Amino acid sequence: MKGNKHKIVIAITGASGSLYAKVLLQKLQKLESQIEEVGVVMSDNAKEVWKFELGDTSYEKIPFKQYGKSDFYAPFASGSAKFDTMIICPCSMGTLARIAAGLSNDLTTRAADVMLKERRKLILITRDTPISLIHINNMKTVTEAGGIICPASPSFYSKPKNFEELAATVVDRVIDLAGLEQETYRWKG
Repeated sequence: MKGNKHKIVIAITGASGSLYAKVLLQKLQKLESQIEEVGVVMSDNAKEVWKFELGDTSYEKIPFKQYGKSDFYAPFASGSAKFDTMIICPCSMGTLARIAAGLSNDLTTRAADVMLKERRKLILITRDTPISLIHINNMKTVTEAGGIICPASPSFYSKPKNFEELAATVVDRVIDLAGLEQETYRWKG
């Protein structure tokens, strides 16, 4: 982090849940005063799922620099670039498995490997349900290596009125985990 500004990697995989990624990107744009840099990498499947689920190609207009899935020249492919946080949203079980196994076969898994080896924040927003013992063991492995598993399990106590507000109940937790300050609903008991 430069001063108090964050350098964040956002990876979007082909798991269902494109709305989570869209809401996350919108919220990060509003928090730009706390952010030095955001890099985005998106899989081909993520683009197809986005088009299917959201009915558009608005991912083409993401307001942050985008990198190709095999671009190992991206700054966050190395720890020396000092990106402090990576958020994979949504995170497919296949991506989780590759991270847990230490396979750095694309930019997403390489950047995740960098975050773990540098002891920086790696937050995975898993979306699949139900989950198998293989998934649970992969989550355990990533957690033991320092990653944070944040399932896309929305809350209802803020009484969300639409899908975007429902997705925001997860995204706001992720933003908190990333260390960014935001105004959001807080449980008061």
